Amino acid sequence: MSTTSSIECMKFILFSIFTASLCTVAGCNRTPSSSSPVQGYVEGEFVYISAPMPGRLETLFVQRGTQVKAGDPLFELENVTEKAARDETKLRLAQTRAQLADSKKGKRPTEIGAISAQLNLARAALQFSEKELARQDSLFLAKVVSQQDVDRLRSVRDQDRQRVAQLEAELGTARLGSRSDQIAAAEASTQALEATLTRSEWDLAQKRQSAPQSGLVFDTLYRKGEWIAAGRPAVVLLPPQNTKVRAFVAEPLLASIRQGERVRVTVDGGRTPFFGTVNFISPQAEYTPPVIYSRESRQKLVYMIEIAFDQTTAVKLHPGQPVDILFGSAL
Repeated sequence: MSTTSSIECMKFILFSIFTASLCTVAGCNRTPSSSSPVQGYVEGEFVYISAPMPGRLETLFVQRGTQVKAGDPLFELENVTEKAARDETKLRLAQTRAQLADSKKGKRPTEIGAISAQLNLARAALQFSEKELARQDSLFLAKVVSQQDVDRLRSVRDQDRQRVAQLEAELGTARLGSRSDQIAAAEASTQALEATLTRSEWDLAQKRQSAPQSGLVFDTLYRKGEWIAAGRPAVVLLPPQNTKVRAFVAEPLLASIRQGERVRVTVDGGRTPFFGTVNFISPQAEYTPPVIYSRESRQKLVYMIEIAFDQTTAVKLHPGQPVDILFGSAL
């Protein structure tokens, strides 16, 4: 090697050492590499189960750490008042329905039979008075009876006719039932009580809460006998699909991460890594410096990402657990 080449090589080495020293003294930030693991943590999105009605905790069906399925009972509050209101409404509704049915039937058969018998008697009396009037008319023509006697029998005949018409109208009314407006009022009362019964049954059902989905009972917040206000959670659930990994990646690494990308997650002491999928990349930067974005400032920006897992994998992770995440080619 010539003396000139040796001198040029020595200059390059000294320049490299000097540059490295400047970076060390000035605290130069190196661009993060996708091959380096990113630190994150397991996050659980909890489901807080509460009752919209207040009451004393009567029964707690689960304990912390219990795995439940959708529909399994979680807790039940005291429900004496709600049961009494439900039962009272049921009885009132049965009474109103019976009254409505009775108003549509008309009078009872025995009552209709009594009116029919009176009508038959009135018709028989009318026939007799008509015949008697005809006989009196003949006698009047023969000048055997007076006009006064004929007029009296004609009056009796007219009264019998009116009586027959009256009883025929009563018999027709008895067969019709109540008036339409009375029936409409009874139907409205029935519908109102049906709505009240629906509300009473809903109030009673809310005193007993079940799991809306499968998951782990992460915590129970009350003990048996304690009073729970309306809307206060009593049981905390963690469904498997709500267990995620969150991490904050530096701005230079953000461009290499894609939503739907498969990533590897490792935990301390774990022999087998977990594989998940990036399902969210925050559109907003965290810890944004209030200065113009220079290259050095951009390296201080971080963006939150979330990684989701299938349910079989998610149950093996615990909220708050630190993890290491590898992206892309580092898998």
